[in-house]
Amino acid sequence: MSRDVKEIFGAAAGTAGGPGGAGGARGAGGPGVTPPAPAALAAKVRTLAPTMTRSMQRVAEAVAADPAGCAALTVTGLAELTGTSEATVVRTSRLLGYPGYRDLRLALAGLAAQQQSGRSPAVTADIAVDDPIADVVAKLAYDEQQTLADTAAGLDMAQLSAAVGALAAARRIDIYGVGASGLVAQDLTQKLLRIGLIAHAHSDPHLAVTNAVQLRAKDVAVAITHSGSTGDVIEPLRVAFERGATTVAITGRPDGPVTQYADHILTTSTARESELRPAAMSSRTSQLLVVDCLFIGVAQRTYETAAPALSASYEALAHRHTPRSSGTTSRR
Repeated sequence: MSRDVKEIFGAAAGTAGGPGGAGGARGAGGPGVTPPAPAALAAKVRTLAPTMTRSMQRVAEAVAADPAGCAALTVTGLAELTGTSEATVVRTSRLLGYPGYRDLRLALAGLAAQQQSGRSPAVTADIAVDDPIADVVAKLAYDEQQTLADTAAGLDMAQLSAAVGALAAARRIDIYGVGASGLVAQDLTQKLLRIGLIAHAHSDPHLAVTNAVQLRAKDVAVAITHSGSTGDVIEPLRVAFERGATTVAITGRPDGPVTQYADHILTTSTARESELRPAAMSSRTSQLLVVDCLFIGVAQRTYETAAPALSASYEALAHRHTPRSSGTTSRR
């Protein structure tokens, strides 16, 4: 086995989650969604706020703005602070992924403790049009790190494990994505191809649908959409779902329309948006993390066939690397 293959498999410790089902559009049963970790709470609020009622938004905005202060409040106290009701506070807690307000308070306390270790306000501020390039680099690096941490903390391991299992056993895999998500779809496709799976990326909506019609029970369809409402991605996933294929959604909106047709939902988080940093930038980062988790998980489960396939792909491409001759000089 080549050194490169060993490095890829050696980088992953353990499997991508233990066995177990995952909830989804077909109600497959199994463990419920794990409450988000404190690190993912702020991202969860940003993601779900547009779908909330105005009163629930006030509760969500309050806990995101002052986690330490809200962690000290009873359910009655938070209701009074936000001008809402105790029932609204409880509903908001549940929408954010917590069984009840007590669990949300614990997460708020954890988030407050993390924030006290703190970052410089200059690093966490939005990128300004007149920022020096060094500040741009620092802010982007911070946002990328935060996006990855939030996504990792918010991933449901049961859903991830189920998606990995479906991909590992698939006869054929179709992957849908457009725009920035289309690039991520291509990345997942080439990774799966290199470990011997049959995978196709589709960015053309007509081809995506006509291919989805051919899918069956032993096939898998993956939809990648940050908004969760991209029609060109939802439509082929719907067709695949109705044809009996196992369906997976990678999305920043776990309550978005795409999840109606997803057996397994993998939620991504994004850093704050700004005029100079659209959502497509941070959503790509989080989507690529999920794609890498899927790839490593599938490679682990199919190791006996994946390792030789990966070695063969390296050997097939080796001749395309042109070595620099001893007489080559660099341009100065």
